[in-house]
Amino acid sequence: MSMDSTTLHQAKALSLGRALGQILGRIPAWLWLGAGVYVLMLVNGSALLNDSDTYWQIAVGQWILDHGALPRVDVYSFSRPGEPWISSSWLAQILYAVSYNLAGWTGPVVVAAGAIAATFALLAHILERRVPAVYAALVALVAMVLSTPHLLARPHVLAMPVMVAWAYGLMRASERRQPPSFWLLPLIALWANLHGGFVFGLVLAGAFAIDALWNAEPSQRRPLAMRWLVFGLGALAACCVTPYGWESMLASRRILDLGELLRLISEWAPADFGKLGAFELTILALIAGALYRGIVLSPPRIALVLGLLHMALAHGRNLEIFALLLPIVVLTPVSRQLVLQPAWPGRARLAAVAPLMVALGILTFPLAAHQAYAPAKGDSPAAAVEAIKAHDLRRVLNDRAMGGYLIWRQIPVFIDGRAELYGEKFTMAYYNALELKDVGQFLGLLREHEVDGLLLRPGAPATGLLDHLGGWRRVYADDAAVLYVRGGS
Repeated sequence: MSMDSTTLHQAKALSLGRALGQILGRIPAWLWLGAGVYVLMLVNGSALLNDSDTYWQIAVGQWILDHGALPRVDVYSFSRPGEPWISSSWLAQILYAVSYNLAGWTGPVVVAAGAIAATFALLAHILERRVPAVYAALVALVAMVLSTPHLLARPHVLAMPVMVAWAYGLMRASERRQPPSFWLLPLIALWANLHGGFVFGLVLAGAFAIDALWNAEPSQRRPLAMRWLVFGLGALAACCVTPYGWESMLASRRILDLGELLRLISEWAPADFGKLGAFELTILALIAGALYRGIVLSPPRIALVLGLLHMALAHGRNLEIFALLLPIVVLTPVSRQLVLQPAWPGRARLAAVAPLMVALGILTFPLAAHQAYAPAKGDSPAAAVEAIKAHDLRRVLNDRAMGGYLIWRQIPVFIDGRAELYGEKFTMAYYNALELKDVGQFLGLLREHEVDGLLLRPGAPATGLLDHLGGWRRVYADDAAVLYVRGGS
């Protein structure tokens, strides 16, 4: 090759490199953060499947696809057959079922990873409008750390970006002393079809309406209140744009009526500060920062902050709501009082965004191909289920965490993660019986429901009794499950 030819190739390579650099340089920081979160979620994809409820979520989605209808009664348990039950997360369940049919467990992982990445990219994008990009990325990453325990391939993660966009739209309207745009209504309608948490979206609308009225001139408050009221009624109507209509709101309410039971379900349990963790450190850092810099909030914003904090302290599953929405609630007053300069990323051009999106799409295949995605073995007692089928058991009293897998394997369950179906009284009786707080209650439960088998965790209190109780025998055991059948001595 001649010197001129070599020089020409070098010049072309340099020109191409500069062009690529210019394209990548136009990609805003929030998109890079979203890309990084997406890759991180794929690399650790099995962690997104660490919840047995994912099994029954996909099973319900598949049932909907197979029947071309939505469930209105329970078809999965033998303890509550025919009991009224609706699936307010039907759209998310279909998305997970379709993705599983297309790519096995990789499908739900990719869908969940994409929603999670979109959530934190959107949060960083919102923050960059008021603060430097470095601060925006740092806050978004802290929010992700706090949310990590609840980042799972379940319907709520698909609703998270919708929640963030909805809250931001309300905040902007409030700060402009205007009612929100009616273009926000499709957002809460989508939320209502993805997850039952949409009811909180209505609460947010009321909270930001009060904030708007607080900031408005006295002469403008009455007409502004009427316009927010009209929007609120529109939002309420949009929440009913589901196959179940207003029943979706009633179903969401039943979760909050579970009383004492919520303390026993890990994701609904209150915060535990017995050990120093990320949540406590974040709260302490926020208090220290507010005291040191003298941050002042209006009474409505203070009420919002305290409300979000109360929710996170009361129920662990609300921690991601606190982490995602607190930065939005305090964004404007904090940025103004600290005189922070916004990143002002503006709108990313398609020419800048497209290469990153294409690259992530291409990267998905090799990343997923080298990962063995699968739910936790402890929630997937495959061998024990084969033993259930071998003994032709029809009424197996199961450990609650195994209910999702049994539904997945088309075995009628005694109980599963659908707490709103079983209710507080039934589920508390189940827990008390299996903990042997009342042996008579445990034996009565077996008789009442004509149980012919029990599938329990090794070491569960009831296993010690069954091993010495006449009329039951252990037929299978491994590290994940123990199976008992009626009969023997």
